[in-house]
Amino acid sequence: MPKIMADHNVEGHLQVLMTIWSSPEWDDLWTGLSCEIESFERLAIPTNVADTELWEACQQNEIVLVTGNRNADGENSLEVAINQFGTSRSLPVLTIADPDRLMRERDYAERVAAQLLE
Repeated sequence: MPKIMADHNVEGHLQVLMTIWSSPEWDDLWTGLSCEIESFERLAIPTNVADTELWEACQQNEIVLVTGNRNADGENSLEVAINQFGTSRSLPVLTIADPDRLMRERDYAERVAAQLLE
């Protein structure tokens, strides 16, 4: 069963995407995927955890992480973690290109929803 989790900075964004995925036109696909939604709380991960530790926890728990902030700012950033520890067998980190737009525009949110499920 695939697992997905929002980085702390896009938890509300994932809720918007879940609303789309559970809508009547998406429900069959979403239900068929049997995707499990994880959270910081459920995994007992503090919201201020270093990105490298979050990436490692997601890899260990087989969770695809969705974020809106993937940069190489500092030695504990997601991009550094991916480049330093990632292999061809690592699960991806999916980045929402424009998180603010996702919250404002339904059409954009639906495109992001489709791309994430692909």
